[in-house]
Amino acid sequence: MRILVSGGAGFVASHLCDRWLADGSEVVAVDNFLTGRRENIEHLSGEPRFVFREQDVVEPFSVDGPLDYVFHMASPASPGDYLAYPIETMLVGSAGTKNLLDIALEKDAAFLLASTSECYGDPLEHPQRESYWGNVNPVGPRSVYDEAKRYAEALTMAYHRDRGVNTHIVRIFNTYGPRMKLNDGRVVPAFLDQALQGKPITIFGDGLQTRSFCYVDDLVDGLTRLIKSDERLPVNIGNPAELTILKFAEVIQKLLGSNCPIERKPLPADDPKLRRPDISKAQQVLGWEPRVSLEEGLTKTIDYFRAKELSGAGRIAG
Repeated sequence: MRILVSGGAGFVASHLCDRWLADGSEVVAVDNFLTGRRENIEHLSGEPRFVFREQDVVEPFSVDGPLDYVFHMASPASPGDYLAYPIETMLVGSAGTKNLLDIALEKDAAFLLASTSECYGDPLEHPQRESYWGNVNPVGPRSVYDEAKRYAEALTMAYHRDRGVNTHIVRIFNTYGPRMKLNDGRVVPAFLDQALQGKPITIFGDGLQTRSFCYVDDLVDGLTRLIKSDERLPVNIGNPAELTILKFAEVIQKLLGSNCPIERKPLPADDPKLRRPDISKAQQVLGWEPRVSLEEGLTKTIDYFRAKELSGAGRIAG
C-alpha cells in the first residue's frame, strides 16, 4: 500500500506513519510544522519507504504516483494550539480538507478524516453516541476547532455523496502517549509536566468534570481498521473508561510517587463537563476496543518523557 498522511509530524500522525511502515507500506507525509515537530519523524529519516514533504495543506498541492489511502490528520488539536492559531485551524478544517479530498478523488484513494469528540461540545447526552448532534457554542473561543471539524465532516460526506469518494470519519476522544508536547495544555501532558517538575497540578473548576483516556497505539489501530472498512458515517474511537479530572490527578501522583499539591483555577469557557464515548459502533463494525490499560499507557508515556530528560532534550517544547 501507498498512503498519504497530512500533519505527519504530529503526535498521533507520526505513530500512524510508524504503524503503516511496520506493515510494509510506503508512506508520504506532509506537514508545515505549525504544531508538528521534526523530532517526531527523525527516526524515519533513513527509511526508504518514507517520504516527507514540508507542505501547508491549506494550499493546493499534488502527489506523484498512486495512492491507496489518504489520512487527513493535519490540524492544531490542543486548546493552547488552536486558541493560538484560530484562523489556521479554521482553514485547515475547510480548505485543507477540500485539498486532501481532491487528492483522494484524483487518485481513487480511500479518505479518512480525523475529526474529534469536540463535535459534541459540552454534551447533553452521556455517553456520547455518533447519532448525537452535539451542544456546541458556534461563537465561543473553542468554536474555531469545534466548527472546523464539524464543517470538515459535512464536506467529507458531500464528497462521498456527490463525487463518490470512499470516505471515513473518526471522532477521536482524549488520546495520550509518547511524542505529546508536555506544555500543550491537554490534561495528560499538563499533569505530567507539572508533576515531573514537582510543581502543583492545576485542576480547573471542581475537578469533577470527566474525561476518557485512550493510548495512542489503540487509536492508531482503530484508524487503520476504519479506513479499511465499509463504514461511511462517523465512528467514535476512544476509551470508555471514565475518570474525573481529580481522580486522574491522583493516578498521576501515584505513578510518579509524587506528593505535589493540587492547585485549582477557574474553568475555561465552554469546557465540556462530561466526556465518554459510546464505542458500540466501533466494536460492532470494526471489531475494535482499547486494549492498553491506563496504568500501562501512562507508564510508557512517563518512561518516554523521562528518557527525553536523560538524553538532554529537556522539556518538550512547542
